[in-house]
Amino acid sequence: MNLKSILIAASVGWATATAAFCADPLTEHQASMTTGARVPQPVGHYYFCKAYPSECGQTASVGKTASLTEVAWHVIKEVNANVNGKITQVTDLEYYGEPELWTYPKSAGDCEDFALMKKKELEARGFQEADLLVTVVKKPDGAGHAILTVRTSEGDFVLDNLDDRVKRWWQTPYRFEKRQSSLDSAQWVLIEQVEKDVPVAAVLN
Repeated sequence: MNLKSILIAASVGWATATAAFCADPLTEHQASMTTGARVPQPVGHYYFCKAYPSECGQTASVGKTASLTEVAWHVIKEVNANVNGKITQVTDLEYYGEPELWTYPKSAGDCEDFALMKKKELEARGFQEADLLVTVVKKPDGAGHAILTVRTSEGDFVLDNLDDRVKRWWQTPYRFEKRQSSLDSAQWVLIEQVEKDVPVAAVLN
């Protein structure tokens, strides 16, 4: 099913579906992250772009963020659970013998590999690249972590290899640091709700 089919899907019963992820009133939270200036690109993503140049660069011109229909919501949850289920979590050092390597996982990978695979699979299902953004966060223990943000008409949602549930970004325990630009997937932008940089090696193009 392509995105056009997803977006024109009937919205009957959508109120019931949204109840699953709207437990808290949006009046207390921003539905979408606020992004700011360009920031350094994670070094792992820099080398990923060298290996997959067609996957990095200016995104296609898009209009409004895609509508989050009941069908689209089902696809997002399905992709998150499927990738989490078929890929084994290992560190880059354990699996590749390198401290930082971003790539598409075959059977095992680190957090950023999960995010890249989910992005690829959602694009294949018709979601636009500008709405699928790899995001760097800081976990409560201070460790860096990567997830996939999906931008929708209902706000920003997080796909995480540590949780099969798809949540609104503010429902996670993370401090959000930076993410891919929706205009250029090789560029990264600050997420303004946080103040400190996550300790992830980075370079500028």
